[in-house]
Amino acid sequence: MVIDSKTSGSHHRKLTFAAFLNTDLSADEEEQSHGAADVINPSSNRNKNNQQRQSNASTTTGDSSPNQVLSPWNQTYSPYYTDTPTTPTMSPSPWNQTYSPYYKSPWIYQTRNIDDDSDNGLIGTIVRQEGHVYSLAASGDLLFTGSDSKNIRVWKDLKDFAGFKSTSGLVKAIVITGDNRIFTGHQDGKIRVWRGSKTRTGGYSRIGSLPTLKEFLTKSVNPKNYVEVRRRKNVLKIRHYDAVSSLSLNEELGLLYSGSWDKTLKVWRLSDSKCLESIQAHDDAINTVAAGFDDLLFTGSADGTLKVWRRELRGRGTKHFLVNVLMKEESALTALAVNLTASVVYCGSSDGTVNFWEGKKYLSHGGALRGHRMAVLCLAVAGSLVLSGGGDKNICVWRRNGDGMHTCLSVLMDHVGPVKCLTAVEEGEEYGEGRWIVYSGSLDKSVKVWRVKETASSV
Repeated sequence: MVIDSKTSGSHHRKLTFAAFLNTDLSADEEEQSHGAADVINPSSNRNKNNQQRQSNASTTTGDSSPNQVLSPWNQTYSPYYTDTPTTPTMSPSPWNQTYSPYYKSPWIYQTRNIDDDSDNGLIGTIVRQEGHVYSLAASGDLLFTGSDSKNIRVWKDLKDFAGFKSTSGLVKAIVITGDNRIFTGHQDGKIRVWRGSKTRTGGYSRIGSLPTLKEFLTKSVNPKNYVEVRRRKNVLKIRHYDAVSSLSLNEELGLLYSGSWDKTLKVWRLSDSKCLESIQAHDDAINTVAAGFDDLLFTGSADGTLKVWRRELRGRGTKHFLVNVLMKEESALTALAVNLTASVVYCGSSDGTVNFWEGKKYLSHGGALRGHRMAVLCLAVAGSLVLSGGGDKNICVWRRNGDGMHTCLSVLMDHVGPVKCLTAVEEGEEYGEGRWIVYSGSLDKSVKVWRVKETASSV
């Protein structure tokens, strides 16, 4: 078929795709992808379009650099300015050989300084332009964020530091051990194990998964190691077959606990990554798991029950036994947090309340904290403080007083979506005791950074 040059005009396929390439690639990236560009676009048209693009970029942005390209990877771009004529509409070109999820991070960091004398307030925001934030973990000056992109980002001093990519589902849980191992729980039921490089700064690599390949192959040959999950479907009982919703560490005992939507609780030994137990713990999905005090373990489920398990020695090994059911209600239990110093366990539920129990020998119900209009989605303990994030987009900051009563210090309101995860680290000794940095991840695609003080006055 012959296309008439008089009628084709600007709709000529080659010129359109060439224009696309020149719009989306910077000058340095074009040099790396010159093989593809030369085949598709004549050199004269490329030079002409380059000059026009450079002129437009300089006029539009006012930047002294003529090679600046407006793209979603531009760190000055904000997703909230979508009505401006400079908003990018195209994704990074497939011809860009330098493109990777970590070459240019799709996150934007925005600082908002508060006075040092301020009790509670927002310090900054990290915005992800696509995807929600589902999990957080902090270790020293490093912050790990998990999202539905399947990638884990690492931040140091709130600056983009590193990242590692997983082929599993979205990251629902992250925990970090003292020997610099990172365990991630995923939507597809997998638990990945990562470690930071000792020789390369910011380098992380996957060192295994749970269960290990060796244990999986060894157990798979014995039919007794399989359980029926539904009619005509059997799975290996040491492996989760649904989303891993929660992970919790007890490094003193050398154990990792994982809870899953497959209703099972699994106990892993950190030294050799072996699955010690697989417990059919609940009648519905397990939403949250928390290692407690006195060898206790707490599990909360969508079946409305909060169960207490105790670790006991049996011969050469250990086994966890159900010792109490602290709560049984119609509302799903969604979050757990434990104050190890005061021997208090907090439990958030879908009706918006936070119930708590206290006592070293016998757990007794201490009361309920009511600060949310919608479901409580996450909890975190920071010294004498307990923080609760909810579907109402708010974070309530409570302080446990010496008499066991709780006082609401503040309500942090800056998210525009449900608050899905919380974590906190104490600031350095130079700031005194009781001053914490709190990170909150939300379904509004952002991570907020807050400062809270245990000595703050109540509202």
